Amino acid sequence: MASTPEPNRIVPGSSKPPAPEGRRRKLHTWITPVLDWFLGERLKKAAGPLKLHRQRAMVGASLFSLLFAALYLVLVPFTPAQIPTLTSSAFYLGILLLARTGRSLALPATLLCVFVTAGFLVAVFIGDHPEGGFHAAGVLIPCFAVYLVGSRVSFFITSFLVVALGLAHPLYRAYFTSYSSLIPFREFAVMHCTAAISILGAWVLSTLHSISRDSAQEALERTLSSLRESEGKLLALVESTDDLVFSVDARKDVITSNEAMRRIYLRYHGRELVAGQRFLLGTEPEYQARWYPLLDRVLAGERLRFEAEYTREDMHLVLDISMNPSLGAEGRVTGVTFFGRDITARKLAEARLGEVYRELVDVSRYAGMAEIATGVLHNVGNTLNSVNISAGILNDQLRHSRVSGLHKTADLLREHAPDFATFLSTDPRGQRIPGYLIALSEELEKERESLRKEVGSLTESVEHIKSIVSMQQQHARAAGVVERLPVPQLIEEALRLHAVSFERHGIRILREYADVPPILVDRHNLLQILINLLSNARHALLESHTPDKCLNIRIRPSAGGDQLIIEFIDNGVGISPEHLARLFSQGFTTKKSGHGFGLHSSALAATRMSGSLTCASAGVAQGATFTLTLPVTGPAEDESPPPARVGT
Repeated sequence: MASTPEPNRIVPGSSKPPAPEGRRRKLHTWITPVLDWFLGERLKKAAGPLKLHRQRAMVGASLFSLLFAALYLVLVPFTPAQIPTLTSSAFYLGILLLARTGRSLALPATLLCVFVTAGFLVAVFIGDHPEGGFHAAGVLIPCFAVYLVGSRVSFFITSFLVVALGLAHPLYRAYFTSYSSLIPFREFAVMHCTAAISILGAWVLSTLHSISRDSAQEALERTLSSLRESEGKLLALVESTDDLVFSVDARKDVITSNEAMRRIYLRYHGRELVAGQRFLLGTEPEYQARWYPLLDRVLAGERLRFEAEYTREDMHLVLDISMNPSLGAEGRVTGVTFFGRDITARKLAEARLGEVYRELVDVSRYAGMAEIATGVLHNVGNTLNSVNISAGILNDQLRHSRVSGLHKTADLLREHAPDFATFLSTDPRGQRIPGYLIALSEELEKERESLRKEVGSLTESVEHIKSIVSMQQQHARAAGVVERLPVPQLIEEALRLHAVSFERHGIRILREYADVPPILVDRHNLLQILINLLSNARHALLESHTPDKCLNIRIRPSAGGDQLIIEFIDNGVGISPEHLARLFSQGFTTKKSGHGFGLHSSALAATRMSGSLTCASAGVAQGATFTLTLPVTGPAEDESPPPARVGT
């Protein structure tokens, strides 16, 4: 993430803002440019931060010594004794010139250390007071040398200083001058040796400090390098994402933002999102009134996650927004981090998916109605065959009826009505009439009985057609009406649609109905499932080579009594394991003429009723068991359709 200089924060809960940083560092801000002016550009570019501080210290020491010497020359009248001071001033000017034009710190720093050491020793040796050898200024020289030129070069300078003060100076005072100090010489010599040891100790301590400082600096540089690398990776990650990312501080000023956020902000608000500027500055008040309370809630420690929709002209945007507090020292909230994901396409897909699901439900309903209509037409057609057969039999019996013979006998009696008694007693034809009538009555009685049976069969067929049509009219009403229905009765109605087919193919139906109460259910949806399951069982049994084709239908309550379990168990062709997992998928079928929608629509219908439809099979030729589970109290509200489950 891109880092920007963070403005001074007002810590929540504090009454006073912190003092401005510029006021505390006022001295530093004007001295540093002055010191840097004496450093050449090549020297500043070649130096790291630590070396740059050493160069500034060298320039500062030279400037201080030069100004002190110049002030001395101005205030004190010129005498030959001031020539060393004038010479040192020229030397300090040379050091500054080397710092301005040189490429390395080594030469001017070494010359400065050597000159300071030499000046100190000259002052000690030629001074009127021999006690100057153990002056505290001697301890500063190795410290300053270690800082400027390092421990190795400073060791030679320190060693020369130690020998000069600890050995040469006492000997010089004892043998080459008249010793005039009030301190006894033996004590004087011991004090110089102690001063020399102290100077050597100062070099040791300075060296140890320099080593520790260099180690800490290397560790700091490695840490900073790792931090910069991590920051670069994080910046690349944040900038490469299409999600909107930005953060604000406790005053709602923007700290940082990625390219996606800046692009959307510019497109939506018509202005740049600038770091350090107040968030939503210059935008419509309605947006500020909407967002600032949310930011205040997050600054209070609350985490927010919500969806927001934005529409402006040709721009429609739906965002999944996450706002989290940024924690600083002691766990205090110092800002807000904002993440926003564009879910416009997902929302459109969800809306389209909802439309497709509604269309799928309608198609499922129409498919169920078509399945019922097909069953009705199939059973009506089978019944019409029986009607045609009965009508043919009646037609044949009426065509060959004995009624025509009775008609001829009546014509003969009508013809001999005047001499009816003579005709019956003397005429051979009349004498046969009584016997003929007796035989004819017996035949007509048999014929009447046969016709009655056929008419009864015809009447039953017509009544069967009437009941099928009536049932279809009852089931054709609008779906979605939940009513309390006895499930065994509904199963029998579904069986009636397939009864002729089951009987013709020798499929036995076994019923194991437990005593269960009526349940709240959508008649149309449940009938659709039952007809699909009976149709699948019939196909599975017809394709099976099992001689005893059997379908067992069980109805039982669940263990808790809050659900009704309906099982369809057949000994048909069974289902292979690889097909079992895909059985309820849309479009999957193992039938040559199947459309792969029956079981899928049945599973969806069961889900709409807060139930489930599962299947279990031991394998091919092992039969199958379809289990429909329904709640006794009816479907739950706002039921969403999860995928159907498949058992083993």
